Amino acid sequence: MSDKGSMVSYKGRGGEVAAYLVRPTGPTAARPAVIVIHEAFGLNDHTKDVADRFASLGYVAFAPHLYSYGELAEIFSPANSAASMRFMRTLAPERRGDPAYMQQKLAELPADEREGVSKLMQKMFAGMPLEDMAEDLVLGAEYIGSQSFVTKGKVGSVGFCMGGGLSISLACRRPLAACVVFYGPNPSPIELVERIQGPVLGLYGGDDMRINADLDKLVAAMAKYRKDFQMKIYPGAAHAFFNDTSPQTYREGAAKDAWVKVREFFAGTLGGQP
Repeated sequence: MSDKGSMVSYKGRGGEVAAYLVRPTGPTAARPAVIVIHEAFGLNDHTKDVADRFASLGYVAFAPHLYSYGELAEIFSPANSAASMRFMRTLAPERRGDPAYMQQKLAELPADEREGVSKLMQKMFAGMPLEDMAEDLVLGAEYIGSQSFVTKGKVGSVGFCMGGGLSISLACRRPLAACVVFYGPNPSPIELVERIQGPVLGLYGGDDMRINADLDKLVAAMAKYRKDFQMKIYPGAAHAFFNDTSPQTYREGAAKDAWVKVREFFAGTLGGQP
C-alpha cells in the first residue's frame, strides 16, 4: 500500500500550482512517475484515490490541481465544485447539451448555490483556458521529472474527461514515456499528434457520442504520423465510466477492464507492476 499523499506546489505559468504527491512505500530507489490529470471539476478525492492506486503499484503519483490560482481558483472553489457535481448528477446524460434543459434545472437549485454553479457551468462548457492549463502541466512534468526519487525519462500521464484531452495535449508538448487518455477530446489542431514521442492508450465509452464523433480523426492522425497507438471502445459505457463516485455514469465492468489495460500499458512503458 502507498503512504498517504501530501500537497506540494510548483511554479506554474501564472502562479503556484498545488499538487497531490504520493510515493510508494518500500525501497527509496527512484521510481517511474505517473501524472494524474483531473476531470473538469478539479482535484478531488476520486483523483487522489486514483493517484493512491498508482502509488500502491510502485509509481510516484503526481496530481496537479489546475485551478490553483487566479479566476479558476475562485470559480472552481471547493463549495462551487461540490455543488456543481451534485447538480450534474441530477441531469439526464443525454440532455446535458440542451441549453434550455440546463437553464430549467439551474432555476431549481437553491438560491445560495445557483450563482456559483451557473458560473462554473458557463466556464466549463464555454471558456476553459486549456492552453494555459497545458502549459502548467508541462511545468509540472518538468518539476516531477527532476525529482531525485523519479527515474529519469520514465514519466507518463493519465487523464480523465477534460484531463484526458490534457493528457494527450501534454504528450504533444513534452516528451513522455507513455500517455493514457480516458474519454478525452483530441489535440487541437490534430496535427500536433506528430510531436508525440511515446506510446498512447485511448479508452472510450461506446455511448459517449460527443467525444467519439472525432475519434476517426485521431486514428487517422496516429496512422499518418506512424505513432504507437492502442484504443478500446467499451460498448454501453457512458462518458466518465471510470469514475466510481458517479453512480449515473460508472460502469464497473468497463472500469475494471480499463484499469487492467492501464496497468499493463504502464508496466510495459514505464516499468512498473502489471
